[in-house]
Amino acid sequence: TRPYSEFALIDLLDAFASNDPVPGGGSAAALAGALGVSLLVMAASLPKSRTGAPEEATDLAEAAARLRPLRERLVELIDADSSAYRSVMAALKLPKATEQEQARRSEALQSALKEATDVPLDVMRSGQQALAGGGIVARNVYRGAARDVAMGIELLGASVRGAALSVDGHLSSLKDARYVERVSTERGQLSDDSGRDAALALDAVSGEPRSRP
Repeated sequence: TRPYSEFALIDLLDAFASNDPVPGGGSAAALAGALGVSLLVMAASLPKSRTGAPEEATDLAEAAARLRPLRERLVELIDADSSAYRSVMAALKLPKATEQEQARRSEALQSALKEATDVPLDVMRSGQQALAGGGIVARNVYRGAARDVAMGIELLGASVRGAALSVDGHLSSLKDARYVERVSTERGQLSDDSGRDAALALDAVSGEPRSRP
């Protein structure tokens, strides 16, 4: 299957609009995150900074360098989410006529569900790191790019929240209690950190305090 990163934009949109189950919401969350990071990188790479101070240019350059790999990871996760969902669907189609088949099917399904949980959790990790970098961009960016930065932050926030929904959707079907507890804890922390970082970044770029989520 051709990677989604090789699709023309209209073809990618058509793929999301088709009645094929993939790409779906998880892939859309990764795509939104990659687009949000792209806007932050653009703003951080402008020749002007907020006041023109050399330290601002240094901070922006360092932020852009940290953000670029996150965008590449989020692009990879667009495909990874669809691949994980295909694995779940394949496991569901395994035969279950005998006890041995049922056991094999259950094992395959649990493994596939963990993969399908790990991918959006990774989207959340990447999004949270990008939002932390977004705060640096927001504090130093040229004011003419403020709206672009705000849009990038909003897209990343939506990415993290959407990925969290995917994580939650799978946890209830998983039987590994230790795995569920670990993922639930990290998911909650990532959500909290992302919400805080997004609000701080939007405060910085707008110059006006916002109510916290």
